Amino acid sequence: MTVRDTTRQVLPLDRITAVLFDMDGVITDTASVHAAAWKRTFDEFLLDLSRSGGPPFRPFDLIEDYRRHVDGKARTAGIRDFLASRGLTLPDTAPPDRPETMTVATLGDRKDRYFKDYIDQYGVTAYPATVRLIHRLRERGIRLAVVSASRNCAAVLRAAGISDLFDVRVDGVDAARLRLPSKPDPALFLEAARRLDASPATTAVVEDSLSGVEAGRRGGFALVIGVDRAHQRAALYEKGAHIVVSSLASLELTGAEVSP
Repeated sequence: MTVRDTTRQVLPLDRITAVLFDMDGVITDTASVHAAAWKRTFDEFLLDLSRSGGPPFRPFDLIEDYRRHVDGKARTAGIRDFLASRGLTLPDTAPPDRPETMTVATLGDRKDRYFKDYIDQYGVTAYPATVRLIHRLRERGIRLAVVSASRNCAAVLRAAGISDLFDVRVDGVDAARLRLPSKPDPALFLEAARRLDASPATTAVVEDSLSGVEAGRRGGFALVIGVDRAHQRAALYEKGAHIVVSSLASLELTGAEVSP
């Protein structure tokens, strides 16, 4: 299915039986919270490294570094990718004789703690346009899944009061348990489609991250909808989005009536 830059941004329900939604930045306004937690984590690490004789301190960029290296990815993959961008590496875990060693796991745990602190302090907001779309799809009998690399997915959905809107949830806990690779690999989306008993050929993916859009394209999904929250419309198309919207309020449903 090829749909691009038409005047009508259409989700054709005569050809789509299931929709997979990314969480952070699509369903909930938590991408900025993740970015803030990553910045705090990496800036602390980079500053300590600089003070101990490492490279000069250059802070984590909330826009470019977040978008290029960690957005949409599993924590460990994001950490490795960002460190590699600075010419740095860390062991995954500390050796038994040096438990104080800084590791990928240490940074991941620190980021997770900061993220939970921010959620506890500020709460979680769901995008109203996304919630309205989800309700409209449910009324039309479309099967729905939330797909996220975050291990905090269930807690975030509960905090936003929308846990009951989805038939399936595939998240970072599942990825670790099933050893599913991170986006841009399509494994998380394919697992969600499998649980919904839906073919990628009749399934749509809704994503805001570049890695997530690429995962949808690589998974062979019928329609990949990019949500442009970060002014990266052209990049979303380059990664494989069929259509790009600034808000899901502009998405028109065609081809299916409300279920009785």
